[in-house]
Order: sequence, then structure tokens, then C-alpha cells
Amino acid sequence: MDSYLPYAGVAIAAYLLGSIPFGIVIARIGGLGDLRAIGSGNIGATNVLRTGDKLAAAATLIADGGKGAAAVLLARYWGGDIYAIIAAVAVFLGHVFPVWLKFDGGKGVATFLGTMLALDWRVGAIACGAWLITAAVARISSLSALIAATTTPFALWGFGERDYAYAAVLLALLIFYTHRANIRRLIEGTEPRIGDKK
Repeated sequence: MDSYLPYAGVAIAAYLLGSIPFGIVIARIGGLGDLRAIGSGNIGATNVLRTGDKLAAAATLIADGGKGAAAVLLARYWGGDIYAIIAAVAVFLGHVFPVWLKFDGGKGVATFLGTMLALDWRVGAIACGAWLITAAVARISSLSALIAATTTPFALWGFGERDYAYAAVLLALLIFYTHRANIRRLIEGTEPRIGDKK
């Protein structure tokens, strides 16, 4: 039983780190109000951008991505790849299901990209590139996220990072789950574009 305690410790620590709602904190510090009462009500950078404060949106993006990267890098430094994988999944779950917000969190895109950059910077760069290219062409954040999430497991597999690829499949499926309402709007053609205010 004791042999599992380090894994549990990493999972709990990463989850709690992921649970920090940086979007809400930054919005309040910036005098933007309660982010959950703005736009889509989401706590991520895209919704912060709907307030018109680009600096706050950028800070949220960096903070949410940073906590994902930090969890993976610290876990791998402490215990190796298996700990990094546990941390990647746990920090993502923390962001999506934060204990501080009654398990109602964000959609996890920035945190996902941060974990991928930390697991393998080449794959993280590919995922970020896929997001940026799709966003530039379609100007739809959710579509960009779905495409970035889909490309990541294949890229990891192609680089021979098969254990990471399995974790990426799980995270990609969770991103599709968190974007289920967006997917419906994409099909209906009613999904808002980046920068739109609700």
C-alpha cells in the first residue's frame, strides 16, 4: 500500500494546483467582476477576452497553461515519466472539476496545452500551432481546441512517446466532453467567434 502513496500524493498536489481558478482571480483583481456572470460564464481566457481586457485574457492563458506545465515538470523531476503522466491528468481534472468551485470549472484548453508543452515541447508546439492556425482561419476558439486536442495523441505516437500518447487520448476525450455544447453550436452554425462579446 505504501508504494502507492507517492502516486496519490502527486495526483492530489497536481489536482489542487489545477483547481486554482486563475481566470476568476485575475478578473477580480482587474476589476472585471465575477467571470462566471460574464459571457459564457466559463473561467478560461476566451471568456476573459470577452470583457475586452486583452491583458487579463493573456494573463489567464499564461497562468492556466503555466500550472499545467509546472505540475508535469515538477512531477517528472521528482519521480520520472509515470509521475509526469499522473500529474498531467490530475492537473487537467483539477481545472475542469475544481473543488473550490463545486467541481464546475473550465474547459481545460490552456492547461492541456501547458501539459503537452511540458511532456514533449515538440508536440506542445504542434498543438499550439494547430490551435493558432485554426483560430486565424476560422476565428472559433472551440474548433481550434478540438483540432489541437485531436492532433496531439498522433504527434506523440509519431515521436515514439506512446505512454504520453495514451494520456493525451484521455485528455483529448475530456476536451471533447467539456466542449459538447460548443460542438452542438458548431454543427448548428451558431458558435461565437473569438473576440465576440455576449
